[in-house]
Amino acid sequence: MLRSIRIVMLTGAVLALHPAMGQTPAASPSPRPTRPVRDPHTPGYVAAKDLPDGANAPANADGNFILGPTHNPAPETAVREGVPQGDIYTFTMESKDSRMYPGIAREAGTFVKTDPADPTKVIVESHAAPYTRRVTVYVPKQYTPGTAAPFIVGADGPDRLLFTALDNLIAEHRVPAMIAVSISNGGGDAQGSERGLEYDTMSGRYAEFVESEVLPLVERQYHVKLTRDPEGRATMGGSSGGSCALIMAWYHPELYHRVLTYSGTYVNQQWPFNPETPHGAWEFHEHLIPNSPVKPIRLWMEVGDRDNLITRDAYHDWVLANENMAKVLAAKGYHYQFVFAQNAGHTDRGVKQQTLPEALEYIWQGYPIEGKK
Repeated sequence: MLRSIRIVMLTGAVLALHPAMGQTPAASPSPRPTRPVRDPHTPGYVAAKDLPDGANAPANADGNFILGPTHNPAPETAVREGVPQGDIYTFTMESKDSRMYPGIAREAGTFVKTDPADPTKVIVESHAAPYTRRVTVYVPKQYTPGTAAPFIVGADGPDRLLFTALDNLIAEHRVPAMIAVSISNGGGDAQGSERGLEYDTMSGRYAEFVESEVLPLVERQYHVKLTRDPEGRATMGGSSGGSCALIMAWYHPELYHRVLTYSGTYVNQQWPFNPETPHGAWEFHEHLIPNSPVKPIRLWMEVGDRDNLITRDAYHDWVLANENMAKVLAAKGYHYQFVFAQNAGHTDRGVKQQTLPEALEYIWQGYPIEGKK
């Protein structure tokens, strides 16, 4: 049964002017925040290859790339006549039925406050609150019933753009015939919210929620079989959904090996405070990746030149965080591709339309594709 789907776009957090790379931002935000434009050719940024305006990075190349300012939709993101279109199903999940996430919400009219004793911590007022979430499932026409299919789990669903791109890429044998499970969040944003708890917490809990509470419902309700092979499992998301995608694979590499992120929130958004990861997802490039053995993760990530910046402390610069990610991933020898997009904001819609097909091809490198010549 085909259901109508609404795409949810995330708005950026408060932005303010940023000093040079590596310097500590000011202690308080600007009263009139602007979107600072960062130059990827500035000293301190990763060395990256400039691409012709409108061009994407090669789908089979690791490394760092700079997109030009023009972001035209890739042809694979439009519905094409004659291309088989997958079936799309939607069901809902109630917080009362979840063992992992019974539901929270920030107190109405309250805001995150910096802890005066430690600027890396925040004070948040929240309370128990129920939620309803939607799960949207894409099943390609090429799926053979009874077989174990590769799949991708996406945050902040539903994602119609993903489904359309998969229709075209699967038909052209450029990616495997995969199922997509697009999960909406539990509501709110950032610290003290259900979405923040799910996406920004540095632990394996969200991956365990998906594994134990979401995927069994998908298999049972739509008579599909999802592979248990981590090489055939991918995660994706934007903003906190992006950092969540990596968190899932990092804490459970036995479940996921492929990750795709737009404007990944590799910053200090975690709440409640965890002394094991005091700087939240900033810890990925500060300590976790540099100090850990290489994990079997292939990562595609993007950031925009006008991406998010919060000047509350030194751990809320999205551009710097993603630049740091590229540095530590390269140093450890990971297979990754980092795209710095010019003329682009946070989770930029135009950039996603331009790059999503190439990004999907990149993260599925090395996976067998039936019918590929």
